Amino acid sequence: MINLTTPRLTCTALCEADWPFFLSLYQNPAVMRFVMDELSETDIREAFEPRLAVWTPGATHWLCLVVREKESNQPLGLTGFIQRDDEIAEVGFLFTPAAQGKGYGFESLQAVCHFAFTEGNIRRLSATVTVGNEASRRLLEKTGFVLEGELRESYQLGGRWHNDWLLGLLRSEFQG
Repeated sequence: MINLTTPRLTCTALCEADWPFFLSLYQNPAVMRFVMDELSETDIREAFEPRLAVWTPGATHWLCLVVREKESNQPLGLTGFIQRDDEIAEVGFLFTPAAQGKGYGFESLQAVCHFAFTEGNIRRLSATVTVGNEASRRLLEKTGFVLEGELRESYQLGGRWHNDWLLGLLRSEFQG
């Protein structure tokens, strides 16, 4: 079982007991504002189920980790990656509003990048961020991701087309 630890956090594989937390994140408009439109509970459950599968290098489903504060064991967010091609994966993360701006995203993303590059056989990580989501872009850039471009009218959110920023990080560039 995957268990990433940092000075303040533990990141462990999503399990069935995490359903209420997962649901609360996906139903929180402040969390999902730049991610996706509101989903039904059924649709959220359909997103949850595949993330329960045991992850091994080369898996085609998300490595979904629950980020918890070590001292309290309180869940703060989700992080992980999904392999998109040979040695290439996309990272993602969601945090509760109360956990945002406290360095938890940076701390957990560094652990995920280190794991992806050392244990996951990943050479390149990418991230797609809706233009306007400055906090996520700053977090990725602080971790070492480089802005590689912008896709115009790439993603529909709230009935409007939005541009996406594309960011990438190579194993050879990672300083974590």
